[in-house]
Amino acid sequence: MVAKIRDIRTIFTAPEGINLVVVKVETTEPGLYGLGCATFAYRHLAIKGLIDDYLKPLLVGRDVANIEDIWHLMHNNAYWRNGPVVNNAISGVDMALWDIKGKMANMPLYQLFGGKSREAVPIYRHADGNDFNELCENISKYKEQGITHIRCQSGGYGGGFYGKAPKESPLGSQDGVYLNSKKYMRDTIKLFEDIRSKFGYDVELCHDVHERLAPIDAIKFARELEQFDLFFLEDAIPLEQGEWIRQLRQKTTIPLAQGELFNNPYEWKFLIIERIIDYIRVHMSQIGGITPSRKLQVFAEQFGVRTAWHGPGDMSPIGHAANIHLGITAHNFGIQEWSGTEPPNFVIQELKGPKDALLEVFSGVPEYRKGYVYPNEKPGIGIEINEKAAVKYPCENTVTTWTQTRSIDGTIHTP
Repeated sequence: MVAKIRDIRTIFTAPEGINLVVVKVETTEPGLYGLGCATFAYRHLAIKGLIDDYLKPLLVGRDVANIEDIWHLMHNNAYWRNGPVVNNAISGVDMALWDIKGKMANMPLYQLFGGKSREAVPIYRHADGNDFNELCENISKYKEQGITHIRCQSGGYGGGFYGKAPKESPLGSQDGVYLNSKKYMRDTIKLFEDIRSKFGYDVELCHDVHERLAPIDAIKFARELEQFDLFFLEDAIPLEQGEWIRQLRQKTTIPLAQGELFNNPYEWKFLIIERIIDYIRVHMSQIGGITPSRKLQVFAEQFGVRTAWHGPGDMSPIGHAANIHLGITAHNFGIQEWSGTEPPNFVIQELKGPKDALLEVFSGVPEYRKGYVYPNEKPGIGIEINEKAAVKYPCENTVTTWTQTRSIDGTIHTP
């Protein structure tokens, strides 16, 4: 069978209030199509424009079997490359082509990658709370569900919520999410001291700095956290200050995870070759889909770096499922962030009873059981979308506020 690309469509939906972008590649073979994740939640209209106006005219009529050639064609066609909009658009098509490949082979995607290295993928979940007691309640609920790896935060990523400037800021300072890095460091050290006192060391703990510290403060912070035996410290150094990670590595033995903002191979190449990080944390669609992610996984394996793919709420179930397919086959898999089936206003619960909005739109979502996530055995990525249901939950084109972070003096800060 020689199937060619007949049409490429972009589907928007927001069943959890987060903009999701799905790409559907239809072929010349009746009933044969693929779905991919191109979610850039905060620039979703730009993704659609790039796919409709540039990628679709470029690709219609091409053989769906030639994934490698098509990926490089999309990557190089605009001359300038490795940006988040173009990479996410490429990802949507790339994932859809892999989905088609699996359907043509009548195999789940992981089988095309060499089969299982493990039966299921261990995950970590996020526990937050406005205070210590609320955080502990959430940690306890996760432990009861069999979760052994938990990322702990309190009150977000080192700051409050979007609003008026605090009294310490200059008069006339603009609205934003204001960060007090020194207070955040003190509070977080105390937080982990109290967590270990309450829960001991039978649970693996992670923490996400979200690049919100100056590099020299991140080094001090990591050294003070060592005593609490973290599973890893995530994104301690801002992307733009990547060279500082060498010094961070020299000053601490705490495992380091980095990379959810990476777009370009040059951002992770030296970190892996020099064995500076322990976990690579890229967002699969942000680097261009399954094709480059598989190459990154194999590259990292040669240097003992493990995977911990980004798996946030602003990713479609198709992207989450792709993470699981890669994780279940990768020898150097480390851990998987999981937020793939969380309904709106999720605190901690198992999905029971009638389908929530997300599961009304998407079917085939990988199943969670006692600390592990299992892929389904359907051909391809294994996810389907109900387009009629998707229309019921439209995306919104609003101004993003959570990234409008500021230092106390009012200066814009890394989100």
